[in-house]
Amino acid sequence: MKKLLGCVVAVVVALTALPASAQLELPAPSPSAKVMQEVGLTEISVDYSSPAVKGRKIWGGLVPYDQVWRTGANLATKITFSRDVTFGGKPVPAGTYSIVTVPTQKEWTVALNKELGLFSGSKQYDTKDDVVRVTATPTEIPNRERLTFLFSNTTDDQTSLDIEWEKLRVSVPITVDTAAHAQANIQSTVNGTWRSLANAARYVADTSKDYPTALKYADNSLAIQSHWYNNWIKADILARSGKIADARKFAQTAWDLGQKDPNFFFKDQVAKALQDWKGKK
Repeated sequence: MKKLLGCVVAVVVALTALPASAQLELPAPSPSAKVMQEVGLTEISVDYSSPAVKGRKIWGGLVPYDQVWRTGANLATKITFSRDVTFGGKPVPAGTYSIVTVPTQKEWTVALNKELGLFSGSKQYDTKDDVVRVTATPTEIPNRERLTFLFSNTTDDQTSLDIEWEKLRVSVPITVDTAAHAQANIQSTVNGTWRSLANAARYVADTSKDYPTALKYADNSLAIQSHWYNNWIKADILARSGKIADARKFAQTAWDLGQKDPNFFFKDQVAKALQDWKGKK
């Protein structure tokens, strides 16, 4: 017995004497997990800790009914949306939120809360920080040992966030306005392209004085979108090339379009050019 006790003491001493880099690693009771899904142009991800059943009574036991649950182990589970979404039919701005649930036998409340440090120290759940609260009906599933978050039935415009554990699943639909997001990207690209070409035209005209090339850039810009800025750039290049009558036509277009734009920052130059070029060929 003394010999056995001596061996145990020796092992304990050896372990405590190990450097930090050699500390004993063992599986976490509730390992960290992360799931991500792209829905159209929107990325949605969930970070959580995944407890196991381990033969325990989960619903109405380990997870009491009618009480706030952090929806996982350790710190509160977090969900991140890269763009605005609707969660359970209710609008939610892009951002990161804690997922808080209140399970009951017949219906769950699922809330997204602005406080990301829930259940750590003094930071407890407060409904005033909820961004949205929705209800969901639990359904029966084959046994799942560990708590798992899943995305299902995903299309370009929608998905379902599924919470599964033991023999229960709760799903919340999430929808996104992919068409609007795509149109905004298209418009941004178009705006960036015509402006870049107009700026290139102006740069070439100012530096190398290669007016034919500068005019090609200006024409390419105008082919994408006619704006007071690229019309004025072309007018200026034509005037430098000695084509005053043509220049005045584009200057007039620039003037007309500029009246509708609060950022008509070449207004004085265009007005002066229209006056100076009047009647010239």
